[in-house]
Amino acid sequence: MLKDLQLTRGALQPIAVHLQQTSALSPQQHSQQPTAMDLQPMITLLHKVKDPLPIVLTLNPSARAPLPTAMDLNLSTNWLQPTGWDLNPTVLGKLKNSNLMIEDQSYKMSPKAKRAKQSFVSEGKENEAIDYSVPIFTGREVSISGITDTEEERIKESAAYVAKRNLFATGEGVSVSKVAKSTSEEEHHEKKSRKVAIRESAERVALKKTLEETQAFHKKLNQDSLLHAPEFVIEPRSHTIWEKQNVKFHCSVAGWPEPRVTWYKNNVPIDVQTHPGKYIIENRYGLHSLEISTCDFDDIAQYRASAMNIKGEISAFASLVVKRYKGEIDASLLHSGTFSMPLGLGVTPHGYASRFEISFVDKFDVSFGREGETISLGCTVVINPDIKRFKPEIQWYRNGVLIAPSKWVQMHWSGERAALTLNHANKEDEGLYTLRVVMGDYYEEYSAYVFVRDADAEIPGAPGAPLDVQCLDANKDYVIVSWKQPAVDGGNPILGYFIDRCEVGTTHWTQCNESPVKFARFPVTGLIEGRSYIFRVRAVNKAGVSLPSRVSEPVAALDPSDRARLRSHPSAPWTGQIIVTEEEPAEGVVPGPPTDLQVIEATKNYVVLSWKPPGQRGHEGIMYFVEKCVAGTEDWQRVNTEIPVKSPRFAVFDLAEGKSYCFRVRCCNSAGIGEPSEATEATVVDDKLDVPKAPGRIMPIRNTDTSVVVTWTEPPDAKELVGYYIESSVVGSGHWEPCNNNPVKGTRFICHGLVTGEKYIFRVRAVNAAGLSEFSQDSEPIQVEAAIGGGLLHAAPSPPYDIMVLESVRDSMVLGWKQPKVTGGTEITGYYVNYREVVDGVPGKWMEANIKAISERAYRIQDLKENMVYQFQVAAANLAGVGTPSQPSQPFKCEEWTIAVPGPPHDVTCSEVRQNSLVLLWKEPVYTGRSPIVGYYVDMKETEAKEDRWKSVNEKPLQNKYLKIGGLKRGVSYVFRVRATNQAGVGKPSDVTSPVIAETRPGTKEVEVVVDDNGAISLNFECDQMSPNSKFVWSKNYEPIEDDTRLNIDTKGGKSKATFKDLGEDDLGIYSCVVTDTDGVSSSYTIDEEEMKRLLALSHERKFPTVPLASELAAEILEKGEVRFWLQAEKLSGNAKANFIFNDKEIFNGEKYKMKVDQKTGLVEMIMDKLEDKDEGTYTFQLQDGKATNQSSLVLIGDVFKKLKDEADFQRKEWHRKQGPHFVDKLGWEVTDDCNVMLKCKVANIKKETHILWYKDDREIMVDEEHDFKDGVCTLLISEFSKKDAGTYEVILKDDRGKDSSQLKLKDTAFADLMNEVCRRIALSATDLKIQSTAEGIRLYSYVTHYVDDLRVGWVHNDTQIKFTDRVKTGVTGEQIWLQISEPTPQDKGKYTMELFDGKTVHKKTVDLSGQGRPFPLLTYSVCGHYAVVGQEHLQQDLALNLSCTVWGDPTPEVSWLKNEKSFVSDANCILKFESGKNVSFTISSVSTLDSGKYSIVVKNKYGTEISDVTVIVISVSGQTDTVQGHDQNNVTGSKKKKMTTGSKPKEGEKKETAGTKERPDTNEICPVEKEKDTKSNQRAPKKTGGKAAVVEKAPQPTESLDKKAKKPLEKNSLE
Repeated sequence: MLKDLQLTRGALQPIAVHLQQTSALSPQQHSQQPTAMDLQPMITLLHKVKDPLPIVLTLNPSARAPLPTAMDLNLSTNWLQPTGWDLNPTVLGKLKNSNLMIEDQSYKMSPKAKRAKQSFVSEGKENEAIDYSVPIFTGREVSISGITDTEEERIKESAAYVAKRNLFATGEGVSVSKVAKSTSEEEHHEKKSRKVAIRESAERVALKKTLEETQAFHKKLNQDSLLHAPEFVIEPRSHTIWEKQNVKFHCSVAGWPEPRVTWYKNNVPIDVQTHPGKYIIENRYGLHSLEISTCDFDDIAQYRASAMNIKGEISAFASLVVKRYKGEIDASLLHSGTFSMPLGLGVTPHGYASRFEISFVDKFDVSFGREGETISLGCTVVINPDIKRFKPEIQWYRNGVLIAPSKWVQMHWSGERAALTLNHANKEDEGLYTLRVVMGDYYEEYSAYVFVRDADAEIPGAPGAPLDVQCLDANKDYVIVSWKQPAVDGGNPILGYFIDRCEVGTTHWTQCNESPVKFARFPVTGLIEGRSYIFRVRAVNKAGVSLPSRVSEPVAALDPSDRARLRSHPSAPWTGQIIVTEEEPAEGVVPGPPTDLQVIEATKNYVVLSWKPPGQRGHEGIMYFVEKCVAGTEDWQRVNTEIPVKSPRFAVFDLAEGKSYCFRVRCCNSAGIGEPSEATEATVVDDKLDVPKAPGRIMPIRNTDTSVVVTWTEPPDAKELVGYYIESSVVGSGHWEPCNNNPVKGTRFICHGLVTGEKYIFRVRAVNAAGLSEFSQDSEPIQVEAAIGGGLLHAAPSPPYDIMVLESVRDSMVLGWKQPKVTGGTEITGYYVNYREVVDGVPGKWMEANIKAISERAYRIQDLKENMVYQFQVAAANLAGVGTPSQPSQPFKCEEWTIAVPGPPHDVTCSEVRQNSLVLLWKEPVYTGRSPIVGYYVDMKETEAKEDRWKSVNEKPLQNKYLKIGGLKRGVSYVFRVRATNQAGVGKPSDVTSPVIAETRPGTKEVEVVVDDNGAISLNFECDQMSPNSKFVWSKNYEPIEDDTRLNIDTKGGKSKATFKDLGEDDLGIYSCVVTDTDGVSSSYTIDEEEMKRLLALSHERKFPTVPLASELAAEILEKGEVRFWLQAEKLSGNAKANFIFNDKEIFNGEKYKMKVDQKTGLVEMIMDKLEDKDEGTYTFQLQDGKATNQSSLVLIGDVFKKLKDEADFQRKEWHRKQGPHFVDKLGWEVTDDCNVMLKCKVANIKKETHILWYKDDREIMVDEEHDFKDGVCTLLISEFSKKDAGTYEVILKDDRGKDSSQLKLKDTAFADLMNEVCRRIALSATDLKIQSTAEGIRLYSYVTHYVDDLRVGWVHNDTQIKFTDRVKTGVTGEQIWLQISEPTPQDKGKYTMELFDGKTVHKKTVDLSGQGRPFPLLTYSVCGHYAVVGQEHLQQDLALNLSCTVWGDPTPEVSWLKNEKSFVSDANCILKFESGKNVSFTISSVSTLDSGKYSIVVKNKYGTEISDVTVIVISVSGQTDTVQGHDQNNVTGSKKKKMTTGSKPKEGEKKETAGTKERPDTNEICPVEKEKDTKSNQRAPKKTGGKAAVVEKAPQPTESLDKKAKKPLEKNSLE
């Protein structure tokens, strides 16, 4: 098919005309194939285009369509080049018929296509199909707007390369087959002349010879034969330049392998990194250069270029001489652009020396313009002598960069005047423009600044346009666009930027981002490979969008390797050639994972990824899919779901700010999608580059009457600064104007265009890609006027003072003086001394003592007359000139000093002044006396004190010429002097110092010692009070450091650093730093032996740092039986890594090992799924965090490993057990408050279907109810626990998930412990002893909750163990423990104690039967002669009733009777008696229903009152009854069955059942307890009473109802 041909601006890509035909096409399809007629319109159009670019038509031999010939396509055979093979005669014939002979055979042969095989075609094989390529040329329009010729060539080469690669390497193209002619077809033969035939034959012979020679050359070509030592083709030349100028040495070296060139200064290698911006070393296409910027006297040296390879080394030398111009012009103005350099000597190219006087007339000044305007700079150049054949080279520079002509810049040289025109000025054009006129090796320069302001905004309030748009990191479908932010924001903050792109050759702009981006870099994706693009940027604020920036340079969407090949091997115009190809089918290979995936940039808006293609990719191209997931999850999402990317770069948008993401990449091709790469570390979506902080210390300095020099300091922690914006404002106006519209680098700028006489303030802000910083603080106001000295920056110094004679001999004198108090704003460069004779008091004429300035403040004046009197004066000089001379000194006589003591020390100064100390420095006397000086004495006094107040600071002479004086009073002014001493004595004191106030000035800083991460030890000093010419001067022991073999001193801005190369004992001493041209800013640091050891130890720690560990490597068992190895570092950075080693072999994350490094917590862990026998050994964790390393090991061998493995196996089993119902707490026991035993366990992970089974001695226990598992507790209640309950109990939980069991052995010791607890609880439940009257006598009793035989009961009477007899018995009835005393006697009175022994402790209950105290009645009754204790009587009528009672009490109680709570007395039917003070009786001879009621006997004495009640019920009986039923609640009879109850907990109110009466045998001298007889024996026999029967229910209640069981809470005080 014929594709569209676009010949618009920029249509420079090759246009492939594809013809494809296969054997599978039907005859109907043949007619649809393009023919020569179809191609003819395109060919006609191509003929009209100039400078054709190659287009290839590829024909496939498998097609059956006729071959179009060059004649058919109307193509000249000049465009065809044979490939060196024999061509098909038919094809050649068609080519010859074109009557256009091949005239030029000079073209080089084009390379064969990939996987192509050679085919040799002969006349006998004319029916075989062949491939050949027909070149079709396209071109470009002559005028292409916005693109330079150089750009066009680059785009042209890029496009040509892509077309060649796509058409030839991949085998794509159009196929046309040549069909054999029928035998009946007549061949057409063309006659040719003899001349043409001979010419063709000669050309073939020449071509063949050329091919043979080329092949022979390549056969002989051997790498070894090419090796040769380096040699200089062009050697570097020596230069003589002026101070502050730049110089460049050039040389060219030959050799194989390519030599490596190193530059030396005085045989010391030049380190570009150590002196940033000072040296620039380049190598461009074998031309080596060394450029030295802003040369000064320190650069005067011999420079050497050394070239070396494996065959040898060679050097070439050149010298540099720097001159200083002695005039009234400040050299620093060279860079502000106000004057040209002076004359010099040059060397012409013709080899003869000539002095060229180059001067600039009618010079351009500082210029101002607006965007869009035309700005012209011009200057007339006068060169003397004028050599017509020797023309100057005119060069223009912007900010030190050579300017090349382009559509934006035009240059013109008329022979006398040099001109530069900016056709359409932009802010990018702002800067310092320099005109350089070069005459051979000599040149002169003139510079001036050009300011370009923003054009008027289309929308009021819109910001200025961005500037300096550049394309970075271009790839196949991706490029990063960067720009600089504008200085003008329109009064509203800039919200962001829009990026637009335009394909070269079109005028359609497309916006790349939907929302504004704040970061001044943006990745543009979705580009089409092989096409070229330009970009522009627009700023936006609340008011609107700015004008677009100047467009960027065009950039081609190409792979960087392709672009590199294009640059190194630019493609020549394509020529016609016949290329035979035969495609070899290749099986598709699924590509492997990409490598080296990393995040190269992260902002709030996007994240940029970079990776390397995989090694396994097959022969075809690959593309990529990018995936993301939130950190900590495995939810991977594909980012580019629709279209895979071609470049190994990708920008990911639409990420949540503040969240952490991980990324990975997959490769894909026609064979499929490969495995993903390793995921990146978690990346937080946020700007990694912070907006810089505001600059500091803004200081304006007067310059000219329209300009001011502004200096500032770099903001702290500044990263990737692109420059600074300076703004000015007239004081009081409140309106700020930008001083520059293109960010300036450095910390100094000259603000032009100011109004003379006005006061201005200035402020500065820093710029980087993240944005603009806050403005600095406003500077101090400054009035715009020329500086002192005709526009120079400094003034001359004031006069020196205090001139004194330091030594005098016959013909010379040594003078000393003090430095001027005013230096003029810069350092003093020297002093000039004058002297004159004084004869008889009359001074003579002043004479110069020195012509060259001296730098010291001491000078010897020679050739004086002996015994002549002289006066002296001294003048100081700086860059501004020589100051006013001092006043004449006092007269001094020139005579030989003969005194024995030394002269005065001189140059006494104070340094490092603080509030309580200072350092005093001096120089030794010039005159030492008759013996050497042995020391010095320092004197001091307060400034206002009298002369007699001088006192010596030191008692012993000082050997050093410095002393730190302490103990000063804050705010007090002091003066000092120094005296030298020798063997003869102490000499004359020095001059007194100027008054010094002991105070620490604000902002004073000290020298700090720093050990960096590389272990380098350095002394650092910072000063914020520097002037532009201030310098840092380092000293050791207050002597200037001249030996740089021990220290490297690096000064940048207001910071200076002295780094020790190898700190050792030779470096011990006091290191001080003084900042010149300041008000005494200085500090020192002492390194003694102890400090040196500390610094060396710290250096070693930093050089070989270790990761501090909070805990060493340890192992623990996790819930599932996994083994966790872990350690914790105190702190880890985001780049920390860990290696895991087992028995000296590294192990990796996998199925068995799960490894994790948490940089936030410093936790490093490895979890092993299962510990096996083969895992016995040593485990080591190796940590690396930057340079810091550490490791920790854990040895698991022998018993340690076995114990850990057993624990892990047990824990694994436990975990599996807990997956079903299981026991949390194993089976145990507890004794309840009712003295029953409860077996108890806690369970978990149960459900409704879970069953529980109880066993005792492997026999199941049948429980009464099912468990409800409430609160996860299961219980088995065993009432009346006794010995027969001993055994092994087991409980089993089971359901469909599994089962678990728990056992409890209650035997031997365990059973004894349980019974002891039961007995203890029973003893604690015992109630207080009570007293009961019985028919036999007195009963003492106590109730317990439950009684067991193991509880031992004993009775004590008056602290004596009771011996039991028939009269005194003990026993247990139910839960009642009693002591029966029959027929009590007075000897039975006293204190009774019941002792209950639980096996460990004796519990006591006591009652007093002493007879004194409260009265006690014991009421009995008799019915027909039977006696019983009475509680309630049911009587039949007409029976007799006798109630009797025995009472105790001392004194004898009073007795009274009550009936129904009312008093009554004796009568005939009721007889009351009280006999012997203890026997009370109440008799009713014949009862009736009226006698029913409640009868009470009341006994009382002074100790209290007791009452005994009996209820009498008289009933009428209709018949006769033989039965008398009785009920005694004290004797509960019946056969009871032991009951066991289960449940989660005992039910409230549930009563335990007890067994019947029990007997207790005698044991261990504890008196036996006698059980009462069976209940039946206690029932009285019925009495027949003549038709009346009495039914008695006995319920004796002496003091309380005996049917109530004591269930009181246990109290601690009732235990004994």
